[in-house]
Amino acid sequence: MNKLIYISASWCGPCKMFGPVMAKIAESGIPVQKLDADKDQESVMKYGVRSIPTVVKVDANGVVLGKFVGVKNQEYIKAFYHG
Repeated sequence: MNKLIYISASWCGPCKMFGPVMAKIAESGIPVQKLDADKDQESVMKYGVRSIPTVVKVDANGVVLGKFVGVKNQEYIKAFYHG
């Protein structure tokens, strides 16, 4: 099953606005894994994160299927996940 990896940081203003949106996405049944960019530098490098917030879509094997940067609305995220 695919999942979304949400990479943010506690000091990031846009991340603070985007967090509740990603929480709603998780509540809707889409698997979301949240990572702290400051605490998980290995994942930041692995996924090529240059700006946050970043959301990475991966398959069950961890293969990257897509990625977007910045704050988006729920409709965009659902379309990104299902598309």
